[in-house]
Amino acid sequence: MQPIIRVDNLGKRYAIGRREHSLTMREMIVNAFTAPLRRMRSFGRGGRAANANGADHFWALQDLSFEVAPGEVLGVIGRNGAGKSTLLKILSRITEPTAGRVEMHGRVGSLLEVGTGFHSELTGRENIFLSGAIMGMRRAEIVRKFDQIVAFAEIDDFIDTPVKRYSSGMYVRLAFAVAAHLEPEILLVDEVLAVGDISFQKKCLGKIGEVARGGRTVLFVSHNMAAIEALCTRCLMLSGGRLAAVGEPLAVMSRYVAEGSATGDGAVALQTHPGRRPGDTPTMTRVELRDGSGAQSGAVRMGEPMEIRVAYRAERPVRPVLGSVIKTSYGAAVFCVSDRFCGRLAECAPRAEATVACRVERLMLIPGSYSIDLWLGDAGDDFDVIFDAISFEVLPADLTGTGRLPPPKYGVVFCEAEWSIHDA
Repeated sequence: MQPIIRVDNLGKRYAIGRREHSLTMREMIVNAFTAPLRRMRSFGRGGRAANANGADHFWALQDLSFEVAPGEVLGVIGRNGAGKSTLLKILSRITEPTAGRVEMHGRVGSLLEVGTGFHSELTGRENIFLSGAIMGMRRAEIVRKFDQIVAFAEIDDFIDTPVKRYSSGMYVRLAFAVAAHLEPEILLVDEVLAVGDISFQKKCLGKIGEVARGGRTVLFVSHNMAAIEALCTRCLMLSGGRLAAVGEPLAVMSRYVAEGSATGDGAVALQTHPGRRPGDTPTMTRVELRDGSGAQSGAVRMGEPMEIRVAYRAERPVRPVLGSVIKTSYGAAVFCVSDRFCGRLAECAPRAEATVACRVERLMLIPGSYSIDLWLGDAGDDFDVIFDAISFEVLPADLTGTGRLPPPKYGVVFCEAEWSIHDA
């Protein structure tokens, strides 16, 4: 089967430094004679190129090659600056590549960052027809989809208003509706869904799934790993503008999370932690994690005990109330343990300085990376809150005796159960 998208040795280079300007005839003649000398100087700097204005060059993409089959949903992940948006801009023909080539077979619909694709002076209605015409659609096709687009975008009362007066939410709703409903063979979606509210994001993800099930090809760039896992049949990871991994989504995402993990040795100083809630008085000074053997560690085996120890120094004696929220690497809360619900320390003597320990007897989490939010207060209120105070890894353990564990896509909590068969 012929791929619907083929990318061969793609590269995109940007100039860093002063903005280039139009050259005079004199400057062009001088540059022609001095070009060999500039190339020698560039080689002496290790190959980093410089333009006529002395501006260095940066490769946003380099030597990138991959193929996408018709009907495939390809997720594209990577850290900020990895080249994800640059790739989609090239595929959308917004920018030209510096090197390599791209082959695309079929009409392309793209939803990139807010502000791309619409003419600000035209109304929503006019932009719908303009977008369809750019995609090569006949007017009758656009008319047939018009009501669905307006209904999806929920902008009925503003369809004849210039889009420059739209809020960012209205703009992105209309942009997504146009891109998804005008039936492109290839749909390119950048990390733009974060602009909308939760209900709209769910609506968009459902529409992307519908588009994919209809046999169209989707390239989906997102930091939302749960969405990547739910929608994509394959995943591509970029790092520094190069292809770092490609394959089954869960495997690529696991590598992505592992490379970004910084669990350390299981201890973090908290006095100047960047995750502290604005306005809070720094009270927690240190957090330590201890494994089943009681040793300080940034990794705990599933099914074994884990202890969270938080040292604090308050301005006055308090009866400390400690809460801990354990979250996945995607930021979703898994469970909370807090003495505010239990009152185990309610009778302790007030102390201005102490260490509070919380022990989870069996940590029944599926292997992966997790983080902890910490909430410290007294009987009245929480006065020191730190988000993502510390990270840790859960290591696999053969709890079933079969050497098998459920994959993370079925949930991050491992639950033991009893099984039996009864007569009908």
